[in-house]
Amino acid sequence: MNPIIIVVFDGLQPTQVTPELMPALARFAAEGVACHNHHAVFPTVTRANVASIVTGHQPGAHGLTGNTLVIPEFDPHRAINALEPTLSEVAARTPVLLRPTLGDILGRHGQEYIAVGTGTSGNAYLQHPNAGADSGANAGGATIHPDFCLPRELHGQLAARFGPPLFPARDGNDIGGEYPVAAKLSRAVDIVTEYVLAQRLPAVSLLWFSEPDSAQHAHGVGSGEAVRALGEADRQFGRLLDWLERQSGDANVLVISDHGYSTISGVINLEAALREAGFPPGGESGGVTVAPNGGSALFYASADTAGRLARWLTAQPWCGPLLASAAAGDITGTLPAALIGLEGPRVPALAMSFRWDSAANRAGFAGHAYSTSLAPGQGQHGSMSRHETRSVLFARGPDFKGPAAVETPTGNVDIAPTILRLLDLPGAETMHGRVLREIFRESLREPPDGGPDTLDRRTTTHEAERDTPNGRYRQALTVSRVGATLYVEQGSGGPDAG
Repeated sequence: MNPIIIVVFDGLQPTQVTPELMPALARFAAEGVACHNHHAVFPTVTRANVASIVTGHQPGAHGLTGNTLVIPEFDPHRAINALEPTLSEVAARTPVLLRPTLGDILGRHGQEYIAVGTGTSGNAYLQHPNAGADSGANAGGATIHPDFCLPRELHGQLAARFGPPLFPARDGNDIGGEYPVAAKLSRAVDIVTEYVLAQRLPAVSLLWFSEPDSAQHAHGVGSGEAVRALGEADRQFGRLLDWLERQSGDANVLVISDHGYSTISGVINLEAALREAGFPPGGESGGVTVAPNGGSALFYASADTAGRLARWLTAQPWCGPLLASAAAGDITGTLPAALIGLEGPRVPALAMSFRWDSAANRAGFAGHAYSTSLAPGQGQHGSMSRHETRSVLFARGPDFKGPAAVETPTGNVDIAPTILRLLDLPGAETMHGRVLREIFRESLREPPDGGPDTLDRRTTTHEAERDTPNGRYRQALTVSRVGATLYVEQGSGGPDAG
């Protein structure tokens, strides 16, 4: 069976995959199968998408609904940032993810999933929360991060071999100066090639590059710093491909990004705005707990308060699409959270995407949106902008067709079921995502053929509106389905939005 390697470029937009910016990846995409209609889940933030990548489920089902969220079983009135060690504190009281991960499923079948990442600690933890469990079917596998490893003792073992420290320390935030992004990304590739692939031989490996996300947040999409970081990540990807070719080149490699990107048009302090509008903190009568997620926000409140909150939000010039949970009830002007896969036990009362547009930034990259943090001109994501819901998927290897292009919708939610099919393991049939048979070579397709011309694809737009003191609020949410699998295309809205 051919090993599977997933490579993730955090925050990579499809428009950035060019021979000039990313020669190694552009060549890889041209030689393999390129999915030109790939989607993130909403909110378009990393940790919600990581959880969907490894579980094959929409955020409402896996329960990790944002980078910042409320987990009611842990604390019903506090929004937590999904990072370590907070996630370990959550895990001591309740499951972090409500669905099994790839690592869990592979462990039950005596195989391993190992992730190496240079992104956030929360990203790494969510890759395989049960890695190295003391007993039971979930034992095995690993996640490797600059700050920690699972199992915990692995960090010291690897630091003794590759460091110390395990990864080069961060001394500054200038990618062109003190921040050793090249050394950090290079060390990740060293660990993947010299330890994970050379010694552990897992069924599935993952390599997560933190760029261009880090540089785009700090300096903006298309900035000189972001372009340099993008080029360095591409160079390290080329190192991995060269190593694989020397070994035999028989691996199946999938390249994805977790979400796209926008340039910040304005920053809204939602906590301050809510209090000024008369909504007290969560836990108080009529209170609201807000979980900011860059280009979106999650609001936790009672049904009565959610109705008043929706009236206030839809009158704000920065409010875009607004979705309500089933528990919040039928609120005029909102659309059901179930339409985007956000219904579930940890769903907020309301989920809002900020308003966005397609204007180009100074570097020529399209997409602006309001944000809960950072500053105008910097980069951000989280909204329902089509510049953020679209991400990348390329695949090359003995089990994939190519060169070829696929135009049917695909998404991060499809990665886990597709991998299980490649490994001939059960579990895909219970996931929200689907097996991407249209990217396989002919002998792997199951009848019916499942090629692009036979897939049941449909796209629908859902609309809602209401009167506000600032005019008529209108929203339109466009979603696609292939079979039963859901993909969020975009959502737009606002007072007087046409």
